[in-house]
Amino acid sequence: MRNQLLFALAFIPTIAAAASNCEVNVSAGDSMAFNTRSIDIPKSCKEFTVNFAHTGTASKAGMGHNWVLARTADVNDLAKAGVEAGIDKNFIPPNDPRVLAYTPLVGGGEKTSVTFKPSILKDGESYSFYCSFAFHSFMMRGTVKLVD
Repeated sequence: MRNQLLFALAFIPTIAAAASNCEVNVSAGDSMAFNTRSIDIPKSCKEFTVNFAHTGTASKAGMGHNWVLARTADVNDLAKAGVEAGIDKNFIPPNDPRVLAYTPLVGGGEKTSVTFKPSILKDGESYSFYCSFAFHSFMMRGTVKLVD
């Protein structure tokens, strides 16, 4: 019995590590920059969570930030459509299927998160994350990759 328990306990760190690989912490402050430029998403994840924090002090209306996932080819058009949608809609065009996942806009000191299924990402396709606040997307971008 003791050997079975030791055998079972040996897998706990592996399970915990696998779970922690299925989420990432991303932040941005009062400047227009994310703390990371790339995110790797393991194909083994059933769900993936992005925990997003605005580490600055500026208000949501003054310098809000969010995290949006889309195909790289769609980001510029989505950013333009987001400006038209306005702040009340988080600068996200409503019901646009090109937006794969997103957090709401947050202001200084606020946190939010989004969970999505990595199965929405296709091998061989290029994906990006960006901030949809008006005109932030040109500086606030990064890449998302599916990895084995």
